[in-house]
Amino acid sequence: MQPSFETLALNIEQQVATVCLNRADKANAMNDTMWDELQTCFEWLDGESSVRVVILAGNGKHFCAGLDLSVFGELVSEDSDPARRAEAFRRTVLRLQGNLSAIENCRKPVLAAIHNTCIGGGVDMTCCADMRYATEDAFFSIREIDIGMTADVGTLQRLPKIIPDGVVRELAYTGRNMGATEAREVGYVNRVYENRDTMLREVTEIARNIARKSPLAVRGSKEMLLYSRDHSVREGLNYIATWNAGMFSQVDIRAGIEAQMKKEQAVYDD
Repeated sequence: MQPSFETLALNIEQQVATVCLNRADKANAMNDTMWDELQTCFEWLDGESSVRVVILAGNGKHFCAGLDLSVFGELVSEDSDPARRAEAFRRTVLRLQGNLSAIENCRKPVLAAIHNTCIGGGVDMTCCADMRYATEDAFFSIREIDIGMTADVGTLQRLPKIIPDGVVRELAYTGRNMGATEAREVGYVNRVYENRDTMLREVTEIARNIARKSPLAVRGSKEMLLYSRDHSVREGLNYIATWNAGMFSQVDIRAGIEAQMKKEQAVYDD
């Protein structure tokens, strides 16, 4: 059964799931419920065979205004022992990291469709996506520096693997806005669209194109790309050889070759 959420809107159509941040009245700021629901949602999508691709978007005027200030209360322990306060803080941060890592760990490709505001936790979140698309009015900011803290939920770990190191450092040290055009130039977003409606229409078409491919081949590609990001070339080559030794689908290969010969679209099982 498809789950329902308090802070997310989930819709599934033609094997593509669209997950929209749904606190429009709060600029989709990430309260405690949203953090937990993001993990629950993407773990469910990971195991749902009818879903092959996921679009992550935001309802309302903004994609995401970052961490809801109410979450800061959870980061402050009242324990008088500094060591125990520190341990409680660390455990909370690790939980928040895990909430967002569920997006990256989802076997299905995740396409982030970003409009207007994407700051703080919104950048953490979209770093976990496979691809990012933006509207002309979108901007990105590592805003944590402006409240006197170091970003700690994934941006500083993932963003240097996506865009040049010097650009990451400038954004992290200054907290300045990076507009959509610059984000495309440095490789953070794949394409920029005029408005949200156009972006969602075009990104949905990209998602449906991916959904028509062999699910096993797509999931294997994501697994290899993530593994190769964090390992040497030699380790990556060894892993893909081992992966295909077990996951190579003769059924899908036969369907794909026959479809190519007939100039038709192959049909693959979930």
